[in-house]
Amino acid sequence: MFFAAICLLLVGGLNTAATARDDAQKPQRPKVGLALSGGGARGAAHVGVLKVLEEMRIPVDFIAGTSMGSIVAGLYASGMTPDQIEHAIESIDWVNIFYDDPPRADRSYRRKRDDDRYPIKAKPGIKDGELTFPTGLVQGQKLDLELRKLALPVANVHNFDQLPIPYRAVASNIGTGQSVVLGKGDIAHAMRASMAVPGVFAATNIDGQTLVDGGITNNLPVDVVRDMGADIVIAVDISTPLMKPDEVRNVIQITGQLTSILTRKNTEEQIASLGKSDVLIVPELQGISSSDFDKADQAIPLGRSAAEAKRDELARLAISKTAYRTHLADRMKTDPQSPVIWFVRIENNSGLADEVLRDRIHLREGEPLDTAKLDRDIGKIYGMELFESVDYQLVEEDGRTGIVVNARARSWGPDYLQFAFSLSGDTGGESTFNLGLAYLKTEINSLGGEVRFSGQIGADPLIAVDWYQPLDYDSRYFFEPVLVIGEERMNMYSPDGAEKLAQYDINSVLLELSAGRELGNFGEVRLGYRRGRGNVDLNIGNPTLPEGEFDSGSVFGRFAVDRLDNAYFPSKGYNGNIEYEMFREGLGNDTNLDQLRTEVAYFDTFGKNTFGVGGTFNATLDGTAQVQNRFRLGGFLRLSGYDVNSLSGQYSGVVTGVYYRRFAEFRLLPWYVGGSVEAGNVWEDSDDISLDSLIASGSVFVGAETPVGPFHAGYGFAEGGRNAWFFLFGRHF
Repeated sequence: MFFAAICLLLVGGLNTAATARDDAQKPQRPKVGLALSGGGARGAAHVGVLKVLEEMRIPVDFIAGTSMGSIVAGLYASGMTPDQIEHAIESIDWVNIFYDDPPRADRSYRRKRDDDRYPIKAKPGIKDGELTFPTGLVQGQKLDLELRKLALPVANVHNFDQLPIPYRAVASNIGTGQSVVLGKGDIAHAMRASMAVPGVFAATNIDGQTLVDGGITNNLPVDVVRDMGADIVIAVDISTPLMKPDEVRNVIQITGQLTSILTRKNTEEQIASLGKSDVLIVPELQGISSSDFDKADQAIPLGRSAAEAKRDELARLAISKTAYRTHLADRMKTDPQSPVIWFVRIENNSGLADEVLRDRIHLREGEPLDTAKLDRDIGKIYGMELFESVDYQLVEEDGRTGIVVNARARSWGPDYLQFAFSLSGDTGGESTFNLGLAYLKTEINSLGGEVRFSGQIGADPLIAVDWYQPLDYDSRYFFEPVLVIGEERMNMYSPDGAEKLAQYDINSVLLELSAGRELGNFGEVRLGYRRGRGNVDLNIGNPTLPEGEFDSGSVFGRFAVDRLDNAYFPSKGYNGNIEYEMFREGLGNDTNLDQLRTEVAYFDTFGKNTFGVGGTFNATLDGTAQVQNRFRLGGFLRLSGYDVNSLSGQYSGVVTGVYYRRFAEFRLLPWYVGGSVEAGNVWEDSDDISLDSLIASGSVFVGAETPVGPFHAGYGFAEGGRNAWFFLFGRHF
C-alpha cells in the first residue's frame, strides 16, 4: 500500500511537471492595443467599433485615445460596456454642456440682478491693472462634472495601469508644443485635458503643465499603445478630412481647416507606422462634422459598419468563449456602488474663506455619495460667478473615503468690467440712448464683499457706488449702502396720453442703507432707509406747473423672488416683488406719503411656444405724490399702443398676457415672434379704479437675445385708435 502511494505521488508530480512544461511551450496570444483618434462628435463611431470587437471576442489589453477618443477609451477602460457608453453619449445634453453659463436657477440672487443692470454678457477682468480675458470660450464646468460622474467607479484609481484596461490619454503642452501622455492622476481630469480644443475650451493644468487638445500633436496614438506593450494595434481614425480649396470660404472654415491640417499631418504619420499585422478602421462619416453632437447617435452604426468591413482581418485576434469570459470577468472588478463619504474638504485659491464654500455643500457624513445633490451644490458655488471651475475628487485617507472640492478662482479676476447699452424709439418721437460702464471689485474680504463703481452717459446720466457685504459664511444676511447721483428726464402728458404737457429734468442725490436676508438663490427680504435731495426743473410746459427743490426721506420693506430660467425671454418660472415705502417729514421728506409697488409674472412653455401672464399695481395710499413720485405707464407690454411713460397718476395698474415662439436653436442669437394683450390705466383717486376704466391694448413683435442684450421691435395698438411703432435695444438702468 505504501509503495502504491509513492507511485501515485511520483506519477502526479510527473503529470504536473508535464502540464507546466506544455503551458510554458504553448504560444501566448499577442497583446492587442486599441488607439482611438480625436474628432469631436464623430468620436461616437468608436462605440460602434467596440460593439463589434466584443461580439467577435477580441480582447483589448491596452487602450489610448485623443480628445473625444480619450473619453470613449477612458470610459471603456473604467469598465463600462459599449452599450453603457452609448447610453451615456445619447443622454448627455451636448448643446447645454458646451454652454458655460450656469443655469439661472444656480446663480445667486445678486448675480441675477446683474441681468437687469448689465445685459451685455461679456465681462472682461482686471488683474494687476491689466485687462484680462478667459483662456477659452468655454471653461468646461459642465463637461468636468459629467466626466467626473461617469468615471466615479474608478475615481480612486490613480495609476491608469491599474484600471480594468490599462489606459492613456493624450494631450498637448501648449507651452512646448509637445505631446503629453497621461498615465496617472485623475482620470476625469485627464480626459478633460485631452479634449481642451484651444480657444474653445479653457486649457487644463496638470503637474504644472498647461494642456490642450491632444489632436494637435498626436491625434491617433498608435505609438502610445505600442509603448504600453501592444503587439498588435487596432487603430480607429475618425478625424475630419481636409476640405477642398473651394469649400474654404470664411474665417470659421479657415480656422477649421488649419486645425484639420495640424491633426491630419500627425495622423498620417501614425497610420504610416502601422505594420502588416495591425488593423486600421476608418468609418465613413460624411455629413457628420466634429461639432454635430446632435448626430452622435448616427455615428455609432457607421462605426459598427466600418469594423464589420474589417471582420476578416480582425477574426485572427478572436479568442475562445471561455478565455473571453475570463477576460471580461477581470474587467468587471470595479465597484459600481456609490462610496460612503466621511468628510468634505475645500481647496480654494480665491479670496473667500473656505467656510463660504463649505456651507454650500450639503453632503452628510456617513451616507453614500449623492452625485445629483453634489452637482447641484457645486452648481450654486459656480453660480456665484467667481470661479473658473469648481470640481471634486474622491480621496482615501486613513481608510475613509472623502470628497475634496477644488474651487479655482477665475484667472481673469477678481475685478471685472460690466457694460450696459440701451436704445429705444417710437412713433411719438420719444427716443433714448444710454451707455453704462461699471467696475466691479469682488472678494474684498473673506465673506465675499463687493464694491461696484458705475456710471452712465446718455439720456439718463448717473454715477453710483454700491457696497454689498454678506454677514455670514452662507451669505444669508447682508447689508448694502448705495449712493446714486443722477439725472432723469420725465414727460407729463394729458390724461389721455395724447398731448405732451410738460418736460422735466430731475436731478437728485440718493443714499440708500439697507439690510436683509437672501432666500437661497431665488429671492430676498430687505428693509432699508432712503435719504435724498434733488431739483425738478421744468424745461417745456406752462410756467405755473410745479418745479423746484425737494427733499426725500423714507423707510421701506421689500420682498422679491426670481425663479425665471431666462431674464429676457423666459420659458419657465416666475418672479415678483412687493415694496412698501413710507415717506415721513420726520425722516426728512417734504410731506407724509405711503406708496405700494407690486409686480408679478409667470411663464410656461409647450414645445417652442411660451405663454406668460403678469401684472403690476402701484398705489399712493396716503398723501399726494409729487412729480418725481408719480407712477407711469405706456410702452411695450405696459399698454403698448401708448408712447413710453405717456400716462401718469397716483395709481397705476396693468395686466398683460404674452405669447412668443422660438425660431432658432442657435444659442448665440435665438429669435422670437410673438404678441401680447394688455389691460390697464392710471388713476388719480382710488375711487376711479374700476373694470370699466381699463384701457385695452396689445402688440405684435419680433425679438432676439443678442450679445449686447435683448432686442424687441413691433407694433402696439390700443382702443380709441391709438397705435405706436417701437423698438427697444437693451435695458434701461
